[in-house]
Amino acid sequence: MMHNWNNGGWGWGAWLAMGFMMVLFWGAIVAVIIVAIRSYGHRPEGSPTSGAGTEDDALRVLDARFARGEIDAEEYTSRRDLLRKR
Repeated sequence: MMHNWNNGGWGWGAWLAMGFMMVLFWGAIVAVIIVAIRSYGHRPEGSPTSGAGTEDDALRVLDARFARGEIDAEEYTSRRDLLRKR
């Protein structure tokens, strides 16, 4: 006895469409994960942890070190002058 599997069943087009939809689904999941990781790791420009220190930040640190007595007046003025030249 022979059975005709295409009689009333899905053709090759339906299986192809299901495979394509599965690839799209998992691709979307991976894309969402990548976007979430990238946005989590992003720091605003002005944040202290961004690594993009400004001249004002450096001068504030220098002022604080001088106020605490970590550096003397000569070192303070030379470093301040160097920072202002940039």
